[in-house]
Amino acid sequence: MAHAQTSVFLEDLTSPEVRDAIRAGKTTALIPIGGTEWNAGHIVLGKHNARARFLAKQIAEKLGDALVAPVVAYVPEGGISPPTQHMKHPGTLTVPQDVFEKMLESAARSLLHHGFKHVVLLGDHGGYARSLRNVAARVKGVLVPDTYYRDLAHAGPEDTAATLAVDPALVRDPGAATVEAGRAALASIVKDTTDSIRESTRRR
Repeated sequence: MAHAQTSVFLEDLTSPEVRDAIRAGKTTALIPIGGTEWNAGHIVLGKHNARARFLAKQIAEKLGDALVAPVVAYVPEGGISPPTQHMKHPGTLTVPQDVFEKMLESAARSLLHHGFKHVVLLGDHGGYARSLRNVAARVKGVLVPDTYYRDLAHAGPEDTAATLAVDPALVRDPGAATVEAGRAALASIVKDTTDSIRESTRRR
């Protein structure tokens, strides 16, 4: 019995469905990159992961030729011993920068091997922006759109609003942040990133 491929998420598909999707023109792969970190006392640790997945889905649907790889939830967040940066707070998970870059590079090469022409790294966290650029410099076909990441004050009102727009359950105390403001911010990211990817892939 044939099953219509409707999900844009790679992990929801079978291997033959991915093969057929690529043959049918879905030749852009999005890798959403989040992080598991302290977000003050009012936002859950997985904020970046939820937001990256949410945005990647919308961007893929607008592009029309893209599939979304699983979210990368393990990213550099500081040293362990002694603890630095967000590693000073319980629940934060970290990996070394070189390991992070090698993982992304291998994931990108895997997707390109299977027939994707473009792999787009969507980093929801500014702390590893340089690593994304390093990977793009080493692997032909990897893109890092500057329009995706927005420098929001960590766990501040804008960051909180954007998280509310993904899922209010991720926020324990919204303060003055509103879902409406968050939706507007996320819509801007989706539009600008979609436009940027289209422009970049036309050039290649």
